[in-house]
Parts: sequence; C-alpha cells; structure tokens
Amino acid sequence: DLPGAGGDFGVLAGHAPMLSSLRAGVLTVKQDGVTDRIFVHGGFADVNEAGLTVLAEKAIRVAELNPDDIASEIRDAEEDVADAKTPAARQAAETQLQQLREVQAVLKG
Repeated sequence: DLPGAGGDFGVLAGHAPMLSSLRAGVLTVKQDGVTDRIFVHGGFADVNEAGLTVLAEKAIRVAELNPDDIASEIRDAEEDVADAKTPAARQAAETQLQQLREVQAVLKG
C-alpha cells in the first residue's frame, strides 16, 4: 500500500501504469511473505510493467523510529521556529517541525 496524494492505493503484479504523488504516510511493502513498513514524506510513485519505483523526499523504516528521539527533535524544532531570525529560516524550521509531527503521528498509530 502507498500513501497517495489522492488516497491510499495498492499495487499488484500486472497493475496498469500510473504515476502518483505521495503524501506523508506509511508505505507497506509485502514481498516473499515479508512485510516492511516505511515512513515516506512526499515524493512520487511510478507504477509500470517492470514494477514500482518510489522516489521519496524522506524514507525511514518504521521499525527504526524511536518515539523519544522524535519527541526530542520536535522540541528542538519548536525552539528553532521560535528563534528564527528571517522568514526563510522560520519557513525551513516550520517545515522540519511539520515533518517531525507527521512522523510522530505515524508512531502513535
């Protein structure tokens, strides 16, 4: 399953070719009886006759995410937003904060 911008979708062998933008969410890959869950933040999914290619801005295996580390990073990012001296610095800090909150939401289920 993929977190498409227009909604989640699955891809099976022989799927019709398509291109979709991705939103932040969990990509679930099932192959040879093994399931892998990967948090992706934005990007694109290209489905074609050869298979699936995902180009993500950020990709982290859900099993590697630590809730305490994410909470600490969120506190740091909130400080960065408060301390930003320029609009560009504030925008960058807010983007980072938003991404971290999306990761935290995935961990909370």
